[in-house]
Amino acid sequence: MDVALGTPRSRAAALRGALRLEYLTVGWNVIEGLVAVGAALAAGSVALLAFGIDSFVECASGAILIWRLRAERTAADQAAVERLDRRAHQLVGWSLFALAAWVVFDASHSLWTQERPEPSPGLLVVSIAAMGWLARAKRRAAAALRSRALEADSFQTSACFWLSVVGLVGITLNAVVGWWWADPAAAFGIALLLVKEGREGLRGESCCDGCD
Repeated sequence: MDVALGTPRSRAAALRGALRLEYLTVGWNVIEGLVAVGAALAAGSVALLAFGIDSFVECASGAILIWRLRAERTAADQAAVERLDRRAHQLVGWSLFALAAWVVFDASHSLWTQERPEPSPGLLVVSIAAMGWLARAKRRAAAALRSRALEADSFQTSACFWLSVVGLVGITLNAVVGWWWADPAAAFGIALLLVKEGREGLRGESCCDGCD
């Protein structure tokens, strides 16, 4: 999927929109992380602490995209933009590996200690709504800019959405049928998807190569 510059005016508008989404992503994850870590320290909750750390890990991808989108403003031509996007795609790939490693560590720790998910549905519901909207908006922006890097970043945002869904389902299953292991078990599946997408990022590939 080659980067198409399009008309200067439409491209500039798409870049501004994508940048707003990335600033919102980083701002949201910083606030979410601080709230979760603060609540974890107050309540002595390992689960909430893990949720907060996860938010900070996800900030890395947003920061990479902010750099990539801002740097395009000084790119000389389409070839330069494509090189920039390829480099950012690889960096997002590494951030996906980092998130996958954290998810595996946290899920393994939960299974080893038989940690029960703690009720924090409010934060999870808000995260589901915010990350779901951001992921869709980023996919549209990635299609408009034909950016592999932004597409990969939208995948990471989608992963945050699904991790929040899994957490909420895990709380429910633990409360209803005592399946405390459902949350970490499902998290391993999400980690596998993160690794797959991360490998594609490092190779400069995209799950949507060839699509319009």
